[in-house]
Amino acid sequence: MTGAPQAAMLFAAGFGTRMGALTKDRPKPLIEVAGRPLIDHALDLLEPLQPLQIVANLHYRADQLSDHLAGKNVALSREEPRILETGGGLRAALPLLGSGPVFTLNPDAIWAGPNPLHLLRDHWNPDQMDALLMCVPAGQTLGHSGTGDFARDQSGRISRGGDLVYGGAQILKTQGLHDIADEVFSLNVLWDQMHKRGRLFALTYPGRWCDVGRPEGIDLAEGLIADV
Repeated sequence: MTGAPQAAMLFAAGFGTRMGALTKDRPKPLIEVAGRPLIDHALDLLEPLQPLQIVANLHYRADQLSDHLAGKNVALSREEPRILETGGGLRAALPLLGSGPVFTLNPDAIWAGPNPLHLLRDHWNPDQMDALLMCVPAGQTLGHSGTGDFARDQSGRISRGGDLVYGGAQILKTQGLHDIADEVFSLNVLWDQMHKRGRLFALTYPGRWCDVGRPEGIDLAEGLIADV
């Protein structure tokens, strides 16, 4: 699709508090699943797309991630002195990402099925959309607790509530970030603005997905990988 993103943002700055003792001495993106750090699984999804620029934001245990990413053609956006959340972190990284739409990807998930970023790229329509999120039906998720995040209508537009779980992958236009006054904020703020304009869309993922946000998610994710 014309206007496909040429840059990607990896959200790697978080504290990983739900992982308990596992993140006492390392950042969550360096926790291993099937013998490889989570962030490397995320980079595997990005590699076939060959984006011109990949950026990772860093805060907690930043030096460990910086050392791991050395030589991997990933630019670094350090958040100091405080963490900026997803919205503030993405805005702070824009000088590295450029002004066009971007992929964003959370490293703490394992996907079993087609590359979600390929699907997003193939269905991206910038004339109609300000964001295209990859969502997973709750029955196709592992390690997820709680209810779904969104409901999707026949046009692909989404609204809050429903049984679709946001999988942590999307294409997003970033211009609206400049209109948000707060320094620290979630991308939910931007999504809500897009929803009001009828420009917040989602795809439904056809495969399975595992949230590796808690320690028990590691075994679930490794079982999912073994089944592929």
